[in-house]
Amino acid sequence: MKSIQMKIIFTPILLLLFINFNYAQVKEWANLKKYQAENQSVKPMKNAVVLMGDSITEFWKTNSPDFFANYPLIDRGISGQTTSQMVVRFEQDVIALKPKTVVILAGINDIAENTGPITLEAVFDNIEIMVNKAKSHKIKPILCSVLPANKFWWNSKIYPADKVIALNKMIKAYALKNKITYVDYYAVMVDADKGLQYQYGEDGVHPNPKGYKVMEALLLKAIGNI
Repeated sequence: MKSIQMKIIFTPILLLLFINFNYAQVKEWANLKKYQAENQSVKPMKNAVVLMGDSITEFWKTNSPDFFANYPLIDRGISGQTTSQMVVRFEQDVIALKPKTVVILAGINDIAENTGPITLEAVFDNIEIMVNKAKSHKIKPILCSVLPANKFWWNSKIYPADKVIALNKMIKAYALKNKITYVDYYAVMVDADKGLQYQYGEDGVHPNPKGYKVMEALLLKAIGNI
C-alpha cells in the first residue's frame, strides 16, 4: 500500500518536471532569449511594424541602419530559424509588442532542412498559423515571397530552386485569396538560373546592401498600401 501511495505522489511530480523540462527545451530551441530583454524596453511607436524572419531579416538592420532609423520598424529576425521556431516565439516577439503590422518573411531555412526534413505544406501551415495569430490580435499581416536561391553553401545536397518557387506560389495564392498584402521579392531578384542575382547577394542566399535597397522599396510600397 505504501508503495502504491508513493507512486501516486511521485507520478504527477515527475510528469510536471517532464513538462517543464520539455518546455525549457522548446524555449531554448526557439531562442526566446534572443530578444527577451530588448522586448521589455521597446518604446511604443505609432504604426509600428515588426519584421519576423530569419537571418535575411536579422542582417537587414546591420546592412541598412538608416532604414530602421527612419521608419517605425522592429527587427525580430533570428539567423538560421525555420517557421516552426518562429511560431513558438511569435507571441513574445510580435504580439506582445502590439504593432500595427507584422511582415513575415520565412521558409528558406525549412527548405534547407535546418531543423530536419519538412514538407512545403507544413511550412505553409506554420506561416498560416502566424497570420492567424496576428489577425486574432488585430495586427495586419504582410506576407513576403521567399528570396530566390538555387544552392545552399551549408547544405550542398539540397537543390532549393524549385521548392522556393512552389512555396512562393502557395503563399501568393493564400495572400490573394485572403486579401493579404503580398510582397514579391523573388520576381525582381531572381537570375536566369533561378538563383539570387549576384549583384544582390554574393553568397546566393543573403542580400547585400544593394539587395536590401531593392527589398526596402517594395516593402515601403506595401506598408503604404495597407
